[in-house]
Amino acid sequence: MIYKSIAVYLAIFASAVSAKIYLKEDFNDAGWEKRWVVPSDWKAKDDIGAWKWTAGEFYGDVNDKGIQTSQDAKHYGLSAKLDEAFTNEGKELVIQFSVKHEQDLDCGGAYIKLLGDIDQNKFGGDTPYQVMFGPDICGSTRRTHVIFNYPPKNDNLLIKDDVRTESDRLSHIYTLQVKPDSTFEVFIDNESVRSGSLESQFDFLLPKEIKDPKLSKPADWVDEQKIADPNDKKPAGHDDIPAEIPDPDAKKPEDWDNEEDGEWEPPLIDNPEYSGPWKPAMIDNPAYKGEWEHPVIPNPDYIEDKNLSVRCKDCKYIGFELWQVKSGSLFDDIIVTDSLAEAQAYAAETYSKKKAPEKEMFDAQEEAKRATDDAASASSSTPSEEDDEEHDEL
Repeated sequence: MIYKSIAVYLAIFASAVSAKIYLKEDFNDAGWEKRWVVPSDWKAKDDIGAWKWTAGEFYGDVNDKGIQTSQDAKHYGLSAKLDEAFTNEGKELVIQFSVKHEQDLDCGGAYIKLLGDIDQNKFGGDTPYQVMFGPDICGSTRRTHVIFNYPPKNDNLLIKDDVRTESDRLSHIYTLQVKPDSTFEVFIDNESVRSGSLESQFDFLLPKEIKDPKLSKPADWVDEQKIADPNDKKPAGHDDIPAEIPDPDAKKPEDWDNEEDGEWEPPLIDNPEYSGPWKPAMIDNPAYKGEWEHPVIPNPDYIEDKNLSVRCKDCKYIGFELWQVKSGSLFDDIIVTDSLAEAQAYAAETYSKKKAPEKEMFDAQEEAKRATDDAASASSSTPSEEDDEEHDEL
């Protein structure tokens, strides 16, 4: 057991030593504006929203700042250069960042992109990217985007089944890991919310198997589980039973005049003896063969991609390209690395430390707001002395 523990420790240590960080940004110094570029040639100046450098309305540490969208109904663009170009061949690709929707986001993106060589001044929605990851919320659509560009298809491929997202007003940390074995995993607040193979959960490749085009269901195949009982006969007189009958409890009104009102007839009611159109009972079909399954064969057009895990090739930049109806999303603690352990260690230094005190401050503010609202409501519903005097005069 001792030798096993030492081996595990050495493996973790070796992983940490070999890990490489391509970008780490906590936005805690004013120099962030020199590291990040707002695209000047993307949209008209009035369409671009301003980024605010702040810890937000509630926080774990007033000195722990991030960047926040600050104007409603605006586009937001921002990009930074990685420390060096990154290709994740034979290594992990890990992107991680935190976001806090102080505005109770109702419609807007909060995702981040990894890109190749770009003109930062023109970076925008039409700029090709290699990875897009993070929350996107608009009305009932609430998901964490996981999108990879796939050059052989010249397309941006969205994960087949939506990944959930957090939509409250507190900070949450999002992590995407792509592994060399062509599997991936998504974490929210350091807990796994989706994992699997890239091939099975994205439409990178054609299916390995297809239905045999030379075969079809035999004409005599019986796939009806139930049939009408041939021995079941319709009861005599069933069709003579009316659906409605005159109400036996109805009485002709005393003031009814046959000459003026016509011959009185009682209103109709549902006939309790009527059971609807007759149908024979259903029984198990003795000829039933089960559901026919179309035989499959290897897809002759299928081509394996041994480099499917290489989802970042010469990535050089990272950036935000967003539209928000209501502003207030605060981004922080971004890391791009080839080690999940490195990203988790960074999360422990940042997100994990501020999570509890931020929640405490948020709860205190909400409680104070409720108390103020209750006091205002009570004040508006309590009669004033002047009202009392007017009442006495009456």
